[in-house]
Amino acid sequence: MSKVSYYTAEGLKKLKDELNHLRDVERPKASQAIAEARDKGDLSENAEYDAAKEAQGLLEMKIAKMEELLANARLIDESQLDTSKVLVLSTVKLKNTQNGMEMSYTLVAESEADLKSGKISVTSPIGKGLLGKKVGDTAEIQVPNGTLKFEILEISR
Repeated sequence: MSKVSYYTAEGLKKLKDELNHLRDVERPKASQAIAEARDKGDLSENAEYDAAKEAQGLLEMKIAKMEELLANARLIDESQLDTSKVLVLSTVKLKNTQNGMEMSYTLVAESEADLKSGKISVTSPIGKGLLGKKVGDTAEIQVPNGTLKFEILEISR
């Protein structure tokens, strides 16, 4: 059974664009590479042909996986989300209780996570630990390095 993934409008568009690129640009390139390798003679000893066929197989597998992702993708309506507790697409301002450092993260779907831009996955240890918390709550999150304690300072969209 496939799992449903939730996306922002931006994330869903990015997924569709990547899938279209694979179908419309990469797939014809793979076919062209196979045709060129086939023209070079005996297929039983043609390493270039084997490599092109393998690359095509990997590309088709990637396309199938992305099509499945897209079929199970759901668009999140941000206007319907509750800001009283941490949910997907919440921007959470946190304070690390051990060192007093403050940081902000936006919780997003796994495929949209990008730590450099402050977007963490809801399936990450920190993301899971923050879900459902309210302002003023302390989240104790088990990470490979031990336990982190974060105080939730602010929740916004």
